[in-house]
Amino acid sequence: MRQVAYAALGANLGDREATLREAIRRLGNSDGTELVRVSDFYETDPVGYTDQPAFLNMAVSLRTKLSPLQLLHRLLEIENELGRVRTIRWGPRAVDLDLLRYEGVEMDSGELTLPHPRMHERSFVLVPLQDVWLPESGAFPWEALVTDEARRKDGIRSWKLWDTEAP
Repeated sequence: MRQVAYAALGANLGDREATLREAIRRLGNSDGTELVRVSDFYETDPVGYTDQPAFLNMAVSLRTKLSPLQLLHRLLEIENELGRVRTIRWGPRAVDLDLLRYEGVEMDSGELTLPHPRMHERSFVLVPLQDVWLPESGAFPWEALVTDEARRKDGIRSWKLWDTEAP
C-alpha cells in the first residue's frame, strides 16, 4: 500500500532551479515512490543566518511504499548526490530536502521527527506545501497562516510556475 508523504525542497547556491528540477527527477525515479504534485517555485529571503543569497523553495506530494526512514534516507542520498555540504546551520546550500509529513505517522526519534516540528513556523515551507496538499489529507491545517501579509513579512515571492515540460 502506498502512503502519502510531503517533502520540502530548497536551494540557494549555483543554478538553483536546475538543482531543484534534478532533485525532483531523482525523487520521482526512486523505486517505490510516485510524484503526485509539484509546487511552483518561490524565491524567499534566508531565515536564521541571513548573510547569504535568496532561496528557491518548493514542495512535493508523493505516494510511496517506502517507510518514513527509508524515504528520509532517499532524500539525504539525493542531497549528497547533488553536492550538499553541511557547514553552517541554516547556511547556504546547493540543495535541502526535508520530509515534512508522512500520513498516519507521528514519530520522534534521534533521526526523524514527524510531522516536521517547525514547518508551521515557516511560511517558506507552508506556501509551497499548500500548492501540493492532497484532498485525502483533509483540509490544509495551516490555512490561516498562509496570508498575503505573512508572505510579505517573510519575503516570499512567486518566482516561476512549475512546468513539467522544462528540462
